[in-house]
Amino acid sequence: MDRIDLHIEVPTVQVEKLTAINNPRETSASIKKRVQKARERQLERFRGTPLKSNGDMGTRDVRTFCSLSSECLTLLGQAAARFGLSARGYFRIVKVAMTIADLEESNQISTNHVAEALQYRPRATAGE
Repeated sequence: MDRIDLHIEVPTVQVEKLTAINNPRETSASIKKRVQKARERQLERFRGTPLKSNGDMGTRDVRTFCSLSSECLTLLGQAAARFGLSARGYFRIVKVAMTIADLEESNQISTNHVAEALQYRPRATAGE
């Protein structure tokens, strides 16, 4: 499971919500623009390197390109202890947090980004 970056549980959606005319959700076009901007940020960040995206980063690259505050490090340390994260899992969370920051056009990973990235880890089931 450590080799998969994102795990998302999708709840059942009520039919009423699917058919609602006034749905204030973000449009596909606006999401596409945000993703394109995030990709451009990553290309700029990695200019002059063989890297193209956050997902391409290795451990050394994460340490070079992903500056983490002491609060972020504390949260990651707590998560590593609580969830028994492997080194691979730890660094994947940082890369996903960086991507979330890019989608928000943030130059710094925040604890909110780390917390959101942690939510995309696989959930343990009963008996594990």
